[in-house]
Amino acid sequence: MRVINYPNADQRAALLKRPVFERGQIQGDVSVIINCVKSGGDRSLVELTRELDGVKLDRLEVTNEEFEFANDSVPQDLKDAIAVASRNIEKFHDAEDRTGYRVEVMPGVSCWKKWLPIERVGIYVPAGSAPLFSTVLMLAIPARLAGCSEIVLCSPPGRDGSIDATTLFAAGSCGITRAFKIGGAQAVAAMAFGTESVPRVDKIFGPGNQFVTEAKMQVMGTGVAIDMPAGPSEVAVLADDTAIPAFVAADLLSQAEHGPDSQVLLVSTSGDVVEKTLSELEKQLNVLPRREFARRSLANSSAIIVSTLEDGIEFLNEYAPEHLILACRRTDELAEKVRNAGSVFLGNFSCESAGDYAAGTNHTLPTNGAARGYSGLSVLSFMKSVTFQRLTNKGIRSLGPVIETMAAAEGLEAHKYAVSVRLQSAGEN
Repeated sequence: MRVINYPNADQRAALLKRPVFERGQIQGDVSVIINCVKSGGDRSLVELTRELDGVKLDRLEVTNEEFEFANDSVPQDLKDAIAVASRNIEKFHDAEDRTGYRVEVMPGVSCWKKWLPIERVGIYVPAGSAPLFSTVLMLAIPARLAGCSEIVLCSPPGRDGSIDATTLFAAGSCGITRAFKIGGAQAVAAMAFGTESVPRVDKIFGPGNQFVTEAKMQVMGTGVAIDMPAGPSEVAVLADDTAIPAFVAADLLSQAEHGPDSQVLLVSTSGDVVEKTLSELEKQLNVLPRREFARRSLANSSAIIVSTLEDGIEFLNEYAPEHLILACRRTDELAEKVRNAGSVFLGNFSCESAGDYAAGTNHTLPTNGAARGYSGLSVLSFMKSVTFQRLTNKGIRSLGPVIETMAAAEGLEAHKYAVSVRLQSAGEN
């Protein structure tokens, strides 16, 4: 990691930039894949899986026997851990208010909002260098709580043509019965448009590589909703002299090991903590199986020394990290000053891994600065709101003249007449 001492305004602007990746070639490749799946259906999915994943499939959909085999394959201690995580995730998400509300804005004019489940949702679970079965819990549990009638899972097959056993076990434990051995942009296209085997869904959720992200952005233009624009994983740590360097280094590496395009950021008021954290990074890197991924990520990352914690919070609000760890004094006070972040972890013992797996909050979060305008996933992400209004005779008489005046000002006479004809009737009754 490069170290920057007390950056000026110009340096700060440069530090706020994430690594930039060229989309041009990816856009074209993804467009070809999407059109191929759209026109060729299952046949194209099988061909693309053979060509891109090196796997020849006889069947795209996971069978009941494969679900059962996966259930028998997962060690009991891992099953127990998944059960604890599932309970925490469900407890946190089930507390969310999704009841709607009703208000009488003026006599005779009532308006209300009702939350309804999205009927068919698709969830994508990556499995590139590491199958992320925890993502199943983070997506399927709030989808089930929302009341979605159909949940479709897609995940890339391994060389043996099967989905990771723990991923399937997690899916089954969440009530998912339909899973498909499809990955990448072709999985997104299959869920967006439907094929002979894969149902078309109304909204697509889940993280993925640049191809998956690009595919989600492209199908969104066709009317299919997506959860959020998502990029590589990232974490920022705000540390003072009470931070424990070994903890900070471990948190930075927990994101850096995702891949070379991940970014980590350390902002500190203590040069001593920065120096000791850098030393810890080297020590911990040497024993990591994914150390080469982490090293390449750290090469794109920075440690920044600032004058005050308030200065650090202000910088991090501009950066808008996916994960923000406050390893410092006055965490509750500083937390109140956070405006832009996906999820915040308070104190030395609140590791980011807790949110990734089992604390209960969702780990599907906005990245690349999107936390300025997006939230992490929740039950409401799997629902849509419908508004209603009712005008009585009294209501149209009190509000009608207002509508007439506004419609006339916009030159929309049919809009005005729709009110006028009712006012005539209301006056007669």
